[in-house]
Amino acid sequence: MAKDFKIRTKNPDVFLRVKKGHFATMHSHTNYFIDVTTQKMRLSEAKAVAKELVYHYSTTTIVDTILCIDGTEVIGTCLADELTKDNFLNMNSHQTIYVMSPEYITGGQMMFRDNLVPMLAGKHVLVLAASVTTGKSALAAIDAIKYYGGTVVGVSSIFATVEECDGHPVTSVFDPNDLEDYESYKPHHCPICQRGEKIEAIVNSFGYSAL
Repeated sequence: MAKDFKIRTKNPDVFLRVKKGHFATMHSHTNYFIDVTTQKMRLSEAKAVAKELVYHYSTTTIVDTILCIDGTEVIGTCLADELTKDNFLNMNSHQTIYVMSPEYITGGQMMFRDNLVPMLAGKHVLVLAASVTTGKSALAAIDAIKYYGGTVVGVSSIFATVEECDGHPVTSVFDPNDLEDYESYKPHHCPICQRGEKIEAIVNSFGYSAL
């Protein structure tokens, strides 16, 4: 049975809920389920995450558009609000930021309707994800932004195991230093499976489904 616990920070509204066990995602098997449900859907936690992330971009990076994947629109809205505040020096004071999500077609490819393309074309775009582990979802977002004529300025997430994706910096609130024994494996090379331990749940950006 997966064990539940929290990783806390100095900010009481910023913490990571995790389960330790054996889990399957679309692209990998992992020994932790990173539960970011309330960070994505509870306003107080979304605001707290945004305040943690904003310092990576507030004084050095132009952001015209935040492309939200994995259901991070609430965090994206809070991050846009932080980036446009005038109470500290930043690159977006008194300006506005688009907050948008992709539409998915066959094979998981992202697309944008003609009325949304102007929010990407010629814009500085920040990718916001719930987590970046294999990096495949973030890479799909980067490819889509480039296809529609945007400039990727970075990738941001609640949890990440990589420091860059396709040459773009990845910033996060939490990383493997917070879970020292975190592991991610390709499904056919999973040592947990090789030990005969059954998968406990299928997990994705929507959550956790026990088997």
